[in-house]
Amino acid sequence: MLVFPNAKLNLGLYITGQRPDGFRNLESVFVPLPWTDALEVLPAPAGADTALTLTGLPIPGDPATNLCVRAYELLQADFDLPPVKLHLHKVVPIGAGLGGGSADAAFALRALNEQFALNLPAETLESYARRLGSDCAFFIENKPVFAYEKGDIFEPVSLDLNGMACLVVYPGLHISTAEAYGRVQPRTPRHDLRTALAQPLSTWRDTVSNDFEDALTPVYPVLGDIKAQLYAAGAAYASLSGSGSAVYGLFPGLELPPLLELPAEYQVWRGRL
Repeated sequence: MLVFPNAKLNLGLYITGQRPDGFRNLESVFVPLPWTDALEVLPAPAGADTALTLTGLPIPGDPATNLCVRAYELLQADFDLPPVKLHLHKVVPIGAGLGGGSADAAFALRALNEQFALNLPAETLESYARRLGSDCAFFIENKPVFAYEKGDIFEPVSLDLNGMACLVVYPGLHISTAEAYGRVQPRTPRHDLRTALAQPLSTWRDTVSNDFEDALTPVYPVLGDIKAQLYAAGAAYASLSGSGSAVYGLFPGLELPPLLELPAEYQVWRGRL
């Protein structure tokens, strides 16, 4: 079985409070981004154990502890699955704020559910996904949602970005989650996110923000430079995604966004949502 885990974008991201469990409460709208990895699930050869092989962008750490393997182990513990051979071809950059690793884990759960005819409903798969990461559960249904608490509780959101042109720039800058959260102080959002996103796209620049962007841009000016280039190229709205360091621009109309003059080592995705 071959599946294509996609990234996500954050439309607005507000850190609203500290939780007793050490996490932060947040509010954001998650939308799928069709920048994808590729994940293959096959029966393991006779006598072999479950294993993951990797190609594409390098992934740090032991493959045996990869989220795709952990997703298999969660289901295997409850359903006694046979060993499988997993292969992940990594395309979505790591540490970019695009949720690529979370997507890989969630798509592994979805693929294993189908491969072994477990017939688990979405809400059950989301419960497993929450044990792997705060935003993993989003990728089970994989549709726009208003996310809150740890970013793992969802409500439907009325938002139509179909066909919207988008350009995403990842400058190869790794900002650890710990550093990003350490630079943000919880606060009450200046604007209600769902109300702001219900207004025309042209108004978002003044009403929809990302708390991480405000905290990180003074430390990493390249984030502001990319955002300024996106606006200069005609973006109606541009923002940091997640805790960074990918920055994206949304472009209204039918034309795809122009190519920017960027260093060769930057990774760029351009297409339609």
